[in-house]
Amino acid sequence: MTQPVSPPRDSADKMPAPHEPPAWRALVFRADLRTLSLVGVLAVLVLIGGVTKPDEFLDTRNLQLVLTQASVIGVVTVGMTFVITSGGIDLSVGAIVALASVWATTVATQEYGFAGILFTAVLVGVGCGLVNGLLIAYGGMVPFIATLAMLASARGLALQITDGQTQIVSVSSILDLGERDAYVLGVPPLVMVFAVVTIIGWLVLNRTTFGRRTVAVGGNAEAARLAGIDVRRQRLYLYLLSGLCCGIAAFLLIILSGSGQNTNGNLYELDAIAAAIIGGTLLSGGRGTITGSVLGVLIFTTITNIFALNNLQSDVQQIAKGAIIVAAVLVQRRTASTT
Repeated sequence: MTQPVSPPRDSADKMPAPHEPPAWRALVFRADLRTLSLVGVLAVLVLIGGVTKPDEFLDTRNLQLVLTQASVIGVVTVGMTFVITSGGIDLSVGAIVALASVWATTVATQEYGFAGILFTAVLVGVGCGLVNGLLIAYGGMVPFIATLAMLASARGLALQITDGQTQIVSVSSILDLGERDAYVLGVPPLVMVFAVVTIIGWLVLNRTTFGRRTVAVGGNAEAARLAGIDVRRQRLYLYLLSGLCCGIAAFLLIILSGSGQNTNGNLYELDAIAAAIIGGTLLSGGRGTITGSVLGVLIFTTITNIFALNNLQSDVQQIAKGAIIVAAVLVQRRTASTT
């Protein structure tokens, strides 16, 4: 009589393991939670603005103003997100915006009209980014020191060009872009430029080899080098990109203010870094999110608008910004530890 064969003792080990969700799903879930938390903060701020100043805050003109003001620093933040994702930092973005805006609004430049102002602003921004990139990537300088030196130099040069005076723009085609007649379906041109830069930035970071290399360099530069990535050239490109964004932001600021001043872009570097960090970009590098950075910009711009409408002191505004940064980082840490 045939005896039944008993399964081996280790058969349980050979049984297929229960289905586990892949790692990418956990990453997406964490990213969604971060985004939802930022959307929640923004919704609360809108609610506060609507309750405290319903007629003024919810007015179409005021909402257009909020988006327009967010556009300038938002473009800078897109470039900053790439730099921080790669493990770098750029403290010179505000000074580069100032230098580009005053250089592009000199009398000699304005003689070339719209194209001359746009070309000069972008060229100055890219030129400053090139210097930063060469010093950091090929000169071996620490990003903090190199960009700090650029901050001081660009501010000084901007002051020398203007001699402390405001340079008024007289090119009508530039000024017309800031008028309501230039709005398309109620959307200011500056906001449309910001949207285009944001979409391109998202696609480049998430859907291109350049974006994957940026993340790889920020995660582990030595491993990226061993994998065949030219780390120095990648860093150079990233600071060129940051300078390009500063040049575009300077042009938007010229449209918005109708002038060029050496004080333009004051503290932009801190606002851009803060917006990127609360948006979910790791300061140590290796992870970046354009969507989160844009939400961070909108949060800070909305705070500024609410405080201005309620005639509150700027020091209280800075305290509120600091509290939001701390809260956002704590939420991100909590989210990362529970998923």
